[in-house]
Amino acid sequence: MDKKQHIAIFTTASLPWLTGTAVNPLFRAAYLAKDGERNVTLVIPWLTLEDQALVYPNNVTFSAPLEHEKYIRQWLEERVGFRLGFSILFYPGKFSKDKRSILAVGDISEIIPDEEADIAVLEEPEHLTWYHHGKRWKTKFRLVIGIIHTNYLEYVKREKNGMLASFLLKYLNNWVVGIYCHKVIRLSAATQDYNGSIICNVHGVNPKFLEIGKKKREHQQNGDQAFTKGAYFIGKMIWSKGYKELLQLLHDHQKELTALEADLFGSGEDSDEVQEAVKKLELAIRVHPARDHADPLFHDYKLFLNPSTTDVVCTTTAEALAMGKIIVCANHCSNDFFKQFTNCWTYVDSDGFVKLILKALTEEPAQLTDAETHDLSWEAATDRFLKAADLDKPYDRKLSRSTSNYMSTSLSLQQTVDDASAYVHHVASGFEISRRIFGAIPDSLQPDEQLRKELGLTDAARKQEKN
Repeated sequence: MDKKQHIAIFTTASLPWLTGTAVNPLFRAAYLAKDGERNVTLVIPWLTLEDQALVYPNNVTFSAPLEHEKYIRQWLEERVGFRLGFSILFYPGKFSKDKRSILAVGDISEIIPDEEADIAVLEEPEHLTWYHHGKRWKTKFRLVIGIIHTNYLEYVKREKNGMLASFLLKYLNNWVVGIYCHKVIRLSAATQDYNGSIICNVHGVNPKFLEIGKKKREHQQNGDQAFTKGAYFIGKMIWSKGYKELLQLLHDHQKELTALEADLFGSGEDSDEVQEAVKKLELAIRVHPARDHADPLFHDYKLFLNPSTTDVVCTTTAEALAMGKIIVCANHCSNDFFKQFTNCWTYVDSDGFVKLILKALTEEPAQLTDAETHDLSWEAATDRFLKAADLDKPYDRKLSRSTSNYMSTSLSLQQTVDDASAYVHHVASGFEISRRIFGAIPDSLQPDEQLRKELGLTDAARKQEKN
């Protein structure tokens, strides 16, 4: 193996599904590889056509991994504007309808050859390892870094018997993340806490939004009116994504907010209910279908409303800041990163919300500084990641792997306990019955013949030779 770091980024989703765990790891791979100092591989799920139809929007599907890779690279190149220097590999995945998530099938750590296994970045490590059965990640890789994207406990609490399920999931997450990760980075304090974890927003903003912000700053510097529209909110139209809080605030303060006009953009399961709730308001609030946040339609709004307290780090808030807008959001730990920006205004109660809205309607956004623009960029996010993961120091391969898959001969009691715990998880995850009890997709211990064939996995090739 050469002297370069080999970084393999494993994630739980891929384009054209525009979810955070599809988009952010993609940008991370591009910017980690940009300077040519590292060998970077992005490892993403491959779905059968049947599952693709359930996940990917606008009837976009792919007949082969190469076709999917071409789509991803084209999408990314249009946004970053530089040559992509990383590889893309696919692991077999299946879509879980009840969890609305893609789950890995088989031992996906084997996608990376042993001779290239160096550093693994697990985007959503709990999600990737709940049902992992195979080589222990800490054994295969010199360093395993988990990045916590989602507060699964909050989602589970909303389900039937949610409090009990959340309690059990908390311990399951702590168990598997402790077993499989050396370091854990939480995007904000809104995520589940893990022993020894650090909080750092290691995400940046799509460069498109920064370009929009630079143009707006030029208008402001020339004395032109940069923003000609009022307030808006954009997000998946489900109550838990901020709509409940926003409409409650507007309902309770209609008399004070008569000057407010706002547009809500989104699509989702609760669209009809949201539209009905808006009709009951005596305010000029309009509801529209979902649109790409980079659409020129949004460029001239000056005020972004986001009262959500269920996000970890809200992507649309970062994008709105990058475009130079005023942000009015809750004083919540998910917004801690944004508080450093001049245009981020936070409130602690409904009266504070009203005061900030009225103030924003009469003022113009402050001009983005060069430092603020940089802090929102993927260049800065990459620097934060390297520092948080201790990868900004001189390269050292002395961090040793465990000498056996599960039962280390180490005299360290903690190491012995960790190895024993990993062994228990390995055994439990190897039985269909125990996997099903914990919510795994049926028959997902190994990829089926169709997935093997489409991915060109070894067993499929052998079967083809026999035929």
